[in-house]
Amino acid sequence: MEPNYNEKIRSRWWYLVPIIFGLVGGVIGYFALRKDDPKKAKNCLIIGGILTIINILASSSLVFYEAPGIDVMR
Repeated sequence: MEPNYNEKIRSRWWYLVPIIFGLVGGVIGYFALRKDDPKKAKNCLIIGGILTIINILASSSLVFYEAPGIDVMR
Protein backbone atom coordinates (compact mmCIF):
# COMPACT_ATOMS: atom_id res chain seq x y z
CA MET A 1 0.00 0.00 0.00
CA GLU A 2 1.44 3.35 -1.01
CA PRO A 3 1.51 6.19 1.49
CA ASN A 4 -0.66 9.15 0.65
CA TYR A 5 1.62 12.17 0.54
CA ASN A 6 -1.31 14.59 0.57
CA GLU A 7 -2.06 13.70 4.18
CA LYS A 8 -0.37 15.60 6.98
CA ILE A 9 0.62 13.56 10.00
CA ARG A 10 -1.06 15.10 13.03
CA SER A 11 0.00 14.72 16.64
CA ARG A 12 -1.17 11.81 18.79
CA TRP A 13 -2.11 14.40 21.41
CA TRP A 14 -5.41 14.74 19.52
CA TYR A 15 -6.53 11.48 21.15
CA LEU A 16 -6.78 13.33 24.47
CA VAL A 17 -9.66 15.48 23.20
CA PRO A 18 -12.20 12.60 22.98
CA ILE A 19 -10.79 10.99 26.12
CA ILE A 20 -11.41 14.16 28.13
CA PHE A 21 -14.60 15.44 26.45
CA GLY A 22 -16.24 12.21 25.26
CA LEU A 23 -18.48 12.32 22.20
CA VAL A 24 -18.26 16.11 21.90
CA GLY A 25 -14.47 15.86 21.89
CA GLY A 26 -14.67 13.10 19.31
CA VAL A 27 -16.71 15.30 17.00
CA ILE A 28 -14.32 18.23 17.54
CA GLY A 29 -11.34 15.99 16.83
CA TYR A 30 -13.04 14.55 13.75
CA PHE A 31 -13.71 17.92 12.17
CA ALA A 32 -10.26 19.22 13.08
CA LEU A 33 -8.45 16.21 11.58
CA ARG A 34 -10.70 14.97 8.77
CA LYS A 35 -8.81 16.58 5.87
CA ASP A 36 -5.26 16.16 7.18
CA ASP A 37 -5.41 12.71 8.79
CA PRO A 38 -8.73 10.92 8.08
CA LYS A 39 -7.75 7.71 9.89
CA LYS A 40 -6.94 9.56 13.10
CA ALA A 41 -10.15 11.62 12.71
CA LYS A 42 -12.24 8.45 12.48
CA ASN A 43 -10.43 6.96 15.49
CA CYS A 44 -11.16 10.09 17.55
CA LEU A 45 -14.84 9.82 16.72
CA ILE A 46 -14.91 6.11 17.64
CA ILE A 47 -13.04 6.67 20.92
CA GLY A 48 -15.40 9.50 21.88
CA GLY A 49 -18.45 7.34 21.16
CA ILE A 50 -17.16 4.30 23.04
CA LEU A 51 -16.16 6.33 26.09
CA THR A 52 -19.54 8.08 26.12
CA ILE A 53 -21.34 4.71 26.07
CA ILE A 54 -19.13 3.43 28.90
CA ASN A 55 -19.84 6.58 30.90
CA ILE A 56 -23.61 6.24 30.40
CA LEU A 57 -23.55 2.57 31.44
CA ALA A 58 -21.44 3.28 34.52
CA SER A 59 -23.63 6.22 35.57
CA SER A 60 -26.86 4.30 35.10
CA SER A 61 -25.52 1.35 37.06
CA LEU A 62 -24.77 3.67 39.97
CA VAL A 63 -28.27 5.12 39.83
CA PHE A 64 -29.85 1.68 40.10
CA TYR A 65 -27.40 0.42 42.73
CA GLU A 66 -29.11 -0.29 46.03
CA ALA A 67 -26.83 0.18 48.97
CA PRO A 68 -27.14 -2.49 51.67
CA GLY A 69 -29.08 -1.39 54.72
CA ILE A 70 -30.80 1.55 53.04
CA ASP A 71 -34.51 1.33 52.40
CA VAL A 72 -35.26 3.34 49.27
CA MET A 73 -38.97 2.43 49.16
CA ARG A 74 -40.05 4.53 52.16
